Amino acid sequence: MYRYLTYDKNKQGDFVYGTMVIFSLLLISFGFVCDTPRNIFDGVIAIVRTQAGLITDSIVVGGLGAAFVNSGLVTLISIVLLRLCKLTFSGISVAALFLMAGFALFGKDVYNIFPIILGGFLYSRYQHEHFGRYIYISLFGTALAPIVTEMRTITADPTLSFLLTIGMGILIGFLLPPIAAFTMRVHQGYNLYNVGFTAGLIGMVMASLFRSMGRVFETRFEWSSGNNAILAIFLFTLFLLMVVSGWAHNGCSFKGVVAVTRHSGRAVADFVLLDDYPVTLINMGIVGAFATVYVLVVGGSLNGPTIGGILSICGFGAFGKHLRNIIPVMAGVVLSSFFMVWRLSDPDVLLAALFSTGLAPIAGQFGWKWGVIAGVVHASVVLNVGFLHGGLNLYNNGFAAGLVCIVLIPLIEALQKKDAFTG
Repeated sequence: MYRYLTYDKNKQGDFVYGTMVIFSLLLISFGFVCDTPRNIFDGVIAIVRTQAGLITDSIVVGGLGAAFVNSGLVTLISIVLLRLCKLTFSGISVAALFLMAGFALFGKDVYNIFPIILGGFLYSRYQHEHFGRYIYISLFGTALAPIVTEMRTITADPTLSFLLTIGMGILIGFLLPPIAAFTMRVHQGYNLYNVGFTAGLIGMVMASLFRSMGRVFETRFEWSSGNNAILAIFLFTLFLLMVVSGWAHNGCSFKGVVAVTRHSGRAVADFVLLDDYPVTLINMGIVGAFATVYVLVVGGSLNGPTIGGILSICGFGAFGKHLRNIIPVMAGVVLSSFFMVWRLSDPDVLLAALFSTGLAPIAGQFGWKWGVIAGVVHASVVLNVGFLHGGLNLYNNGFAAGLVCIVLIPLIEALQKKDAFTG
């Protein structure tokens, strides 16, 4: 049997592609296990028709089955786009696809992602370059999908509504690549959710323009509970499959897993290219399971938003995250709960803890103490920046992480230079 599991590094891209297809099909299959086809169809339609601003739990909107089918379909669509661009699947592919799957549980759907992606495609045509150069930015940029759904509510005229929806999405997708290139230089790769920072800036400007024209944004808070048992079984099964598959294709060994933690995680840290996919799969399963345990231990609910955070951590387990650099940052959020006015089980704080791991490279590069400090600062910042973009940026934590980097990274570097000089 072993020879059938022998890992061929020359076909690594195909292996990654295959596992991503299986992942998307597992999401869809789980959806059909949870509900009937009719209810799922109606639920997906409800998800598409609903405004998607933070926080909109797709499980509340369309039901458990429809939420996961929508997630699987969004992931499959993203896989097809990457395949059409003829890209070799690697760590960034895994991170992007898991992020798409996760946020399709609270905000993205099979309709609102397309205008933004089309905008990215048109930008590539404008630059006379292959779309493959911008496809990842376009996928990550669907963080601004709520703006697309927001346009549908401006007018009752269906034709004008459609034109506004498509036009705004195209505009956003067109703006994202040049701005994202600039914001990467601002935080120097210490924020793994770079496009989240970019989307936050664009969302802030858009929200300001809308407010200036009298547009009032609806405050949304849809948060499901009571599904911890079935969702925990699904998640732990998924992560176990990753670990077992990675172990089997790694010669029935965990060799090399600890070595992943030698990387700081600072972008670009593609573990698939650096350490091979079997080892990366094991790392993904470990960090995904850890994040799930965290939610359950602090008394949180497993639902669309929290599973979105868990899948994001898991996906970036192929592109920058491992236990050594995510634990200090999450510990900072936990520590802050002892002297701040909220509980770890509060919805916003749960998401802050999960998505604070976008700052994992700070812990990886500068040590666990700075990671803890980054987590403490992030917990406060993220709870107060949502108003700036009116919930139009699904990657609110990515936006906050970018702001934290702007303040913290220069400070860390200045103090380290002083220590080196005095030493």
